[in-house]
Amino acid sequence: MRALSVRIDAVLVQALIAAALSFAHLHDLALAAGQDGWKAWAYPVSVDLLLVAAWRRLRSGEAETAGWCWFLVALTASLGANVATAGLLDLDDVPDWLRILVAGWPAIAFLGGTLLAHGATADASTGGRESAPESIAPEAPVSTPELPAAEPEPAPPSTTPVPPALVTLARKVADEHRARTGTPIDTSTLRARLGVPLPLAEAISTHLT
Repeated sequence: MRALSVRIDAVLVQALIAAALSFAHLHDLALAAGQDGWKAWAYPVSVDLLLVAAWRRLRSGEAETAGWCWFLVALTASLGANVATAGLLDLDDVPDWLRILVAGWPAIAFLGGTLLAHGATADASTGGRESAPESIAPEAPVSTPELPAAEPEPAPPSTTPVPPALVTLARKVADEHRARTGTPIDTSTLRARLGVPLPLAEAISTHLT
């Protein structure tokens, strides 16, 4: 038990040292690219937060493709700063393309963090609805006179235009849902996953059948 504690502590110390070095390299690169003051310190924070968000998404087991994509983006930013500040780049004369990349990183980090957080919320809400089966109380039989069955009226065709690219995305979401749950995706779940209004979700559902 004592040996296990020492081994865990050593791993944590090693991780803290690596994180501190990477943090300093990102700060130095941002400072050399013209982001002075508090902005130079905000850059390594945004990279580390994106790494943590992507790692938590991978641990959740949902939408692993998005998790791996943003994890690699953040890892590339961190590793690139480490390599660039190791003497391979003149920090006194940073090229213009690197200044543009550093200046555009906040928008990339914001997009990645928003997509990861929004996707996790949508998966949690739809998963909760799918895992809770509806309980239906049995009804007592009532004798009523038989009436001729009314013919079902055909559903009116949807008048909401659906872009082909949105239909393609909806098919991928439906296939992922069927592979995970074994059942076809319903309109409410499709609407929550795509973030579209209900009429548009109903129109998309007609293209999936």
